Amino acid sequence: MSQHLSGQGKETYVKNLFSSIAPKYDLLNSVLSLTRHKAWRRFAVSKSGLEPGRHALDVCCGTGDFAFELARRVGPDGSVVGVDFSSPMIEIARQKAICAGLGNVDFIEANACALPFADNSFDCVTVGFGLRNVADLKLAVSEMTRVVKPGGRIVNLEISQVRSPLLSLPWKLYFYGLTPRTASLFHARRGAYEYLPESVRRFMSREELAREMESCGLRDVHFHDLMFGAVCVHIGTKPDI
Repeated sequence: MSQHLSGQGKETYVKNLFSSIAPKYDLLNSVLSLTRHKAWRRFAVSKSGLEPGRHALDVCCGTGDFAFELARRVGPDGSVVGVDFSSPMIEIARQKAICAGLGNVDFIEANACALPFADNSFDCVTVGFGLRNVADLKLAVSEMTRVVKPGGRIVNLEISQVRSPLLSLPWKLYFYGLTPRTASLFHARRGAYEYLPESVRRFMSREELAREMESCGLRDVHFHDLMFGAVCVHIGTKPDI
């Protein structure tokens, strides 16, 4: 089962899984998030510190929605690169960029744990709903820290655990019970949407993730809960040299 995988086994499993659901990924994101996923990304980008003309990297970019928000933020004089190890996801992102007329964003196939960029290349690095899927979280965060410029930020958007005792049970019933069933209604691969809640359940807490980011060299690490804690945004800054 996927929950017992780690390292290379997990990487292969996740890559195949996301490649298989790429055609339905955007539709199911909207349905399962009750259309809120774009607002979450806009909030995360608002914490990026990016200004027009800057350069950003989006890791585990999927079909590109986070990268598109970054591209609008930096404007035509800036640039954005999105990377993902799933070629079907990358191909969809490229087609969406063409349809949206966004010429300042590019997508390449690459692994979050081995980013093909020089040190200190980007003003900001983002990752949305990706860190719990990487084979080596510490290595992935270290790579993002390496390629961001001193003073630049790393922004992570991730599903988390609702904190309110009153809302925790309804959230669990929805997320753990209805998510796989909803995916089946849209003829998506059910196993992928069984993996989703399981990966969230097994992922580290928001406080543990903050400490992990600090251990990778980031400073002023803090987080913001959205949707009563169902989603969390972490921000960390690379110290100036």
